[in-house]
Amino acid sequence: MKQTILARRYAKAIFAVGQDQATYEQYNEVLQGLAELFVSHPEVADAVTNPLYPMDVKEKVMQGIVASMGVDKVVGNFLNLLVQKKRAGLLPEIAEAYQAMVDGAKNICHGNVVSAVEMNDELKAHVQKVLEKLTGKKVKLSTSVDPTIIGGIIAKVGDLVLDGSIRTQLAGLKESIKGRE
Repeated sequence: MKQTILARRYAKAIFAVGQDQATYEQYNEVLQGLAELFVSHPEVADAVTNPLYPMDVKEKVMQGIVASMGVDKVVGNFLNLLVQKKRAGLLPEIAEAYQAMVDGAKNICHGNVVSAVEMNDELKAHVQKVLEKLTGKKVKLSTSVDPTIIGGIIAKVGDLVLDGSIRTQLAGLKESIKGRE
């Protein structure tokens, strides 16, 4: 939990700088790329987080990464600060928190729709349009299949949950029948 709070603080700091300079989208690309690099190549993350390596070696590795990516000085300083403060391991979480802030600035929210069977593109577009109308935001939709809901869909966007599954309706019917007894 503490790591998530720290990641959010770092993300908020670099996001504020990015907004001031109108470069927050570029910063997002850099952070997402680095987070992907850390996940796909654990040896890179190890090179800048392992306490067995001297600090100057870790800083040189991060400077090499920064130079190869061609990022601006602000992000480079931010990444070097993470290494110096021994917080470079938080980069994937920082990137995730930063992405959420970018989406918030662009009025985008993420939603998930669970259905009993695979949804076709036309139905996905219709559900997305309805969710956008309900939330007043642009919705990026992901879908998944769960046959245990029997039929219908369960849509979640932020705090909004719309449960139109047959499983839930049957459970409600069961409770109402029990209540009459």
